[in-house]
Amino acid sequence: MPAGQPILQFGTSRFLQAHVDLFVSEAMAHGDALGGITVVQTTDAPRGAARVAALASGRGHEVRIRGLAHGQAVDERRHCDSVRAALRTATDWAAVRREFAGDTLQVIVSNTGDAGWRLDPADTAQALASDAAAPRAFPAKLLVALHDRWRSRPDAALTLLPCELVARNGDHLRDVVTGLAQDWRLGDAFRGWLRERPVWANSLVDRIVPEAIEPAGAVAEPYALWAIERQPGLVLPCRHADIVLTDDLGPFERLKLWLLNLGHTALAELWLREGQPPGRTVVEAMNDETTRSALEQLWAQEVLPVFDALGEGDAARAYLVTLRERLLNPWLAHRLADIAANHEQKKARRLAPVVAAAQQCAPALPQPWLRGALASAAGLDAKESLQ
Repeated sequence: MPAGQPILQFGTSRFLQAHVDLFVSEAMAHGDALGGITVVQTTDAPRGAARVAALASGRGHEVRIRGLAHGQAVDERRHCDSVRAALRTATDWAAVRREFAGDTLQVIVSNTGDAGWRLDPADTAQALASDAAAPRAFPAKLLVALHDRWRSRPDAALTLLPCELVARNGDHLRDVVTGLAQDWRLGDAFRGWLRERPVWANSLVDRIVPEAIEPAGAVAEPYALWAIERQPGLVLPCRHADIVLTDDLGPFERLKLWLLNLGHTALAELWLREGQPPGRTVVEAMNDETTRSALEQLWAQEVLPVFDALGEGDAARAYLVTLRERLLNPWLAHRLADIAANHEQKKARRLAPVVAAAQQCAPALPQPWLRGALASAAGLDAKESLQ
């Protein structure tokens, strides 16, 4: 295995391969990155094991960029060579722990999926033993590794950059991990270090990556954004044109959640309600006059007035210009069936905040479509709770 890398990435998803890994690879070509990446598979999925083996080969992977940008077609193949090592917590846990205790690691990136931060009651403080197997849950894995860091290099800079789609994800992950440290009774000194010494950065990622290239690689759209909130001591994995440092993530989060994510979920809602073709994709839905009209009306009548009330209307309309081009991308087979996974939970996450914001800043706005969709979700939840 190559010497320790300055960036460690929990997660091997196609998104990370086409976003973080590609950013670092492109920056390395110009001397603008900390260095290479060690990726770590946190689950036991067989497909993930094959991906880890491919990434560990050292040959790099391909990212194919396909879509529309400023009205022009883009179809490019980019070679990504930033991943220099690949590990699995199931089989290489001791090596993962050595990465944390070594003198090279500076940045930790994660993207562990919707349920990635869920705790497992089987994980206990016994996992701290030097010969213990990896804990089951990602927060417990991270806690053990950070405890090793505290014991070996407590004064060294370390930035955590979660990419999970959770509001203020750095703060949230810190609270989950420090809460687990409290449950494990790990002591005031370590818990204080855990809260104060590592930089838990809040960030927002925005790129549609609907297809994997097997065994490693991905197909992605041209648009990409990684917005990161400034704070003292923050270390970035690289400098890149699509990385934006900001003092306030709120506007970026609202644009993505209330326009892109809400738009995807609205299309999935219409697909489910109307029994549209099973294999329908986003671009097919956008090219259907009735479906497109319903989405445009939703944005115009129930969402943009909320942005206007917040003083963010111009930014929202500018984002929509780019977003329409993204959703009309003829090359990305982004299936509505995939978007509809965990649909009721997504409605609660993506629609309810727009209704709540309207109640605060535009109380006269009726929002019938959003309220109707949320009411159906609430009704389903109530029905399930009685069964």
